[in-house]
Amino acid sequence: AGLSQVSRMLALCLLSLAWLSEGFQRSEPMFAAVTHRLLPPDYDSNPTQLNYGVAVTDLDADGDFEIVVAGYNGPNLVLKYDKAQGRLVNVAEDEQGSPYYALRDRQGNAIGVTACDIDGDGREEIYFLNTNNAFSGMATYTDKLFKLRNGRWEDILSDEVNREVANRFAGRSVACVDRTGSGRYSIYIANYASGNVGPHALIEMDVAASDPTRGVVVLVDVATQAGVSKYTGGRGVAVGPILSDSASDIFCGNENSPNFLFHNWGDGTYRDVAAAVGLDDPYQHGRGVALADFNRDGRVDIVYGNWNGPHRLYLQSGAPGRVRFRDIATPKFSMPSPVRTVIAADFDNDQELEVFFNNIAYRGSSANRLFRLIRREHSDPIVEELNPGDALEPEGRGTGGAVTDFDGDGMLDLILSHGESMAQPISIFKGTQGTSNNWLRVIPRTRFGAFARGAKVVLFTRHSGAHLRIIDGGSGYLCEMEPVAHFGLGHDEASSLEVTWPDGRVVSRAVASSETNSVLEIPYPLDAEEPLMPALLECGQGFSQHENGRCVDTNECTEFPFVCPRDKPVCINTYGGYRCRSNKRCSRGFEPNEDGTACVAQVAFFGGYPTAGSWPGLPHSALLPLVLGLCLCLYAL
Repeated sequence: AGLSQVSRMLALCLLSLAWLSEGFQRSEPMFAAVTHRLLPPDYDSNPTQLNYGVAVTDLDADGDFEIVVAGYNGPNLVLKYDKAQGRLVNVAEDEQGSPYYALRDRQGNAIGVTACDIDGDGREEIYFLNTNNAFSGMATYTDKLFKLRNGRWEDILSDEVNREVANRFAGRSVACVDRTGSGRYSIYIANYASGNVGPHALIEMDVAASDPTRGVVVLVDVATQAGVSKYTGGRGVAVGPILSDSASDIFCGNENSPNFLFHNWGDGTYRDVAAAVGLDDPYQHGRGVALADFNRDGRVDIVYGNWNGPHRLYLQSGAPGRVRFRDIATPKFSMPSPVRTVIAADFDNDQELEVFFNNIAYRGSSANRLFRLIRREHSDPIVEELNPGDALEPEGRGTGGAVTDFDGDGMLDLILSHGESMAQPISIFKGTQGTSNNWLRVIPRTRFGAFARGAKVVLFTRHSGAHLRIIDGGSGYLCEMEPVAHFGLGHDEASSLEVTWPDGRVVSRAVASSETNSVLEIPYPLDAEEPLMPALLECGQGFSQHENGRCVDTNECTEFPFVCPRDKPVCINTYGGYRCRSNKRCSRGFEPNEDGTACVAQVAFFGGYPTAGSWPGLPHSALLPLVLGLCLCLYAL
């Protein structure tokens, strides 16, 4: 009996500690449903139908965003915020005289959508990934690539010169990539292969054969020469300078085969390095994916969901040439679910990023989930589960989602689409937390004036260091977020910002206090010559201005040699700071851990990759369950 009591006591304590280690779900709801007010279900603007991917762009070049939704058993939708009515309306009306009429394309059974400027005219084209009921291999209906031509949106894939290029395979995701830094984008299509039928495609304009001023756009598939023509079950795609300083890399989460991480060699050709950096995850089935810098170390991290498998939260580390990705997902975060879209954004403008998992009610209820990543100095972020509020949607058939600020209040709005197993209308949610926090929105432009998707934006603040965002060219799952770097500032202020374009051009500029809570447009630097005297910038704590005018990390260890105390004399420079550790000596093949208290095996020496990080410490919100857990343990005694 004594042993039985001890076993029960230990089990109870362990369960309590496991709960405490991740905190508990906060009671304050993050989102409130506003569908009834902004997009009430009706036949014209929010029909009850099967929908999939969602993309955000500016179709009419009026400075306001439209939300494009891929309709599966109904028309594609183009939702625009009507300020007079205070609601979203579908401008792709069922009228043949409408310039948007062709975008409806009811026969396409579209699932994916993306927008970018493929021909350099300064306007984004729209690519719809159609399936026409084919799961893999050959499809019976081609994709559509719409361009504004002759005052109407027309499919240029149906032009005689492009009919052999039109994708005839069943795809699962689509994204935009400026692979050469030209400002003209290619369309990356993650097809779902059946054997040796249906490789991934990369469609772009043949500059020499085209004349965009006359509406002639000749398309070519360059997947083979670019090194991305692969046969696999392609799923989620995200694009940005993941490993590169500026050039756009491509991450592709796959099903029934390892993931791809296509590293751009700087000339528009790619090599898959997923296995080399620990991202191949060969036994899982990838879905939604997003890119972000979760620990604010200046590196791009990757979060993605696996279909009914463990979700991943990969932090990037290591020196150039020795890059590794380490999964720090906690048990709650990684808990398997029928996940579709994954979104990383700051929904409450508190400077900390949230991760939203959009699930599909598959063989039963499956609520959406929301987590906050709380940055810690010299340690992994704390992973805290939040209450999604009305966005929980336990019976929602989630198939897509995107974020944008369509009403201009500085808060990101969440749009969720539904479908596949049941027709459901689109849902709209607004954030309820952090409405008094500061924010800044940055929109870089290409040399042609279009949205610079794939560009990197770093915002330097007065007190909280540097924050990194990538202008989205495709992410989530079948989706594309707004082409904006959205920064929540809390009660901090921005001091300066830096934009890096895919071709490596960089612009640094100061941010005035009066520009807080506003939208900044950053044009492409057309002048080849750099200014003789860079403007003075305030870079914020932990950073200083280099002679080239850019804000760079301050190396406190060299500038202040005696910054560390005697008991921890070894100074290690970090991005925006430094840390001190004891002078621990280790045997060959081992190295000191972060605080210098123990020796740990070197990954490069022994081989393999770390798969999990240390468990995070307790957030202040965990005090209540801590007391409860201790009480339960004492009761068991």
